[in-house]
Amino acid sequence: MKAEIIAVGTELLLGQIANTNAQIISRALQEIGIDVYFHTCVGDNRERLLDVLEAGFKRSDIIILTGGLGPTKDDLTKETVASYLKLPLQLDEHSLNQIKSYFAKRGRPYTENNYKQALVPEGALAIENKKGTAPGILLNKDGKTIIMLPGPPREMEPMLKDVVIPYLSKMCNSTIFSRVMKFYGIGESALEEKLEDLISKQTNPTIAPLAKRGEVTIRLTAKAENRMAAEKIIKPVEEEITKRVGNFLYGFDDDTVEEMVARLLAKLNKTIAVAESCTGGLMAHKLTNIPGISKFFERGIVSYSNNSKEVLLKVKHDTIKKFGAVSEETAKEMAEGIRISAGTDIGVSITGIAGPDGGTPLKPVGLVYIGYSDSNKCCVEKHIFSGGRTDIKEQSVNSAFHLVRKMLQSMGD
Repeated sequence: MKAEIIAVGTELLLGQIANTNAQIISRALQEIGIDVYFHTCVGDNRERLLDVLEAGFKRSDIIILTGGLGPTKDDLTKETVASYLKLPLQLDEHSLNQIKSYFAKRGRPYTENNYKQALVPEGALAIENKKGTAPGILLNKDGKTIIMLPGPPREMEPMLKDVVIPYLSKMCNSTIFSRVMKFYGIGESALEEKLEDLISKQTNPTIAPLAKRGEVTIRLTAKAENRMAAEKIIKPVEEEITKRVGNFLYGFDDDTVEEMVARLLAKLNKTIAVAESCTGGLMAHKLTNIPGISKFFERGIVSYSNNSKEVLLKVKHDTIKKFGAVSEETAKEMAEGIRISAGTDIGVSITGIAGPDGGTPLKPVGLVYIGYSDSNKCCVEKHIFSGGRTDIKEQSVNSAFHLVRKMLQSMGD
């Protein structure tokens, strides 16, 4: 079955809010084996919405609309759909009572413009809104399934989960399952070259490489009668990819590199401290987002000035004077200094030029040194990252985590 999602709202086109509903609905449909071929966004305009509906009815079996179900005049989704299908709008008494009850419970006056929210196309099922006033609508016409849901995600999601997905599941006999493999240290083109024959022959599962900031992912997607069968289809392809490029593989699906580091710290019972300059505490921030990390993360220091590097981390004055704050030598002493002062097993440092100013021909914007220190080893990685200030900070921290991950993995081998 083919589905498409139509998001209605001028505020989406203006970029005032993000269209998160399309992502949420697509993921839910994938799990029950429904293919989503189109995402469309249209403003609060009747004629343009009619054009979108015309296209949708020609190419899709299921059309899900979000937004435009409110009480104001520019909320016209339901009215436009009913007009297109030549169906009169009728009052749903239960929905009207629910709307009135919603206002009464909150001590707010019910206004007559809310009456229009209780109108539904003839023959449609009203879906109760447990978080707001506008009910959802589900109807079948001319072999098509049309579903209308409120725009606010907090109102839309319960309807999707409790009513829409169970309803559509009865129409399906398959599922779509995806497995994401995450790689670091290899570019998208190099990875694709190593998997070229697999990609060119792909059928089920499909193989989709995707470059993200600082890493590359491979998404394997299979369609089968159930999740177990889909996983079975994916497994041999995943194993073949791992065989070829497993040395660059660091995680799956929703894994983050900081979570991988946290797991390794716990497994090996190691403690860590970080000293950051250009990243301003971003590495420490990401670590402290992980529950339970306090057992292994001792401290983080933002040593932004040269003086703070000398006072807090015991970086030698002569080192900074001779090599500069952004240098291999300074990064090394920062990593050693934070490890010793914190009394941890591991010390990590980041020092660089995040821009947009401050670069020179010898030390351009994007130059970053990442230091690592433990009782047996001290090393420094040099990177030259591209992008804006935020991009450089993110890439620096991501690379620092990967350096720690590799070092911890070598301890466990």
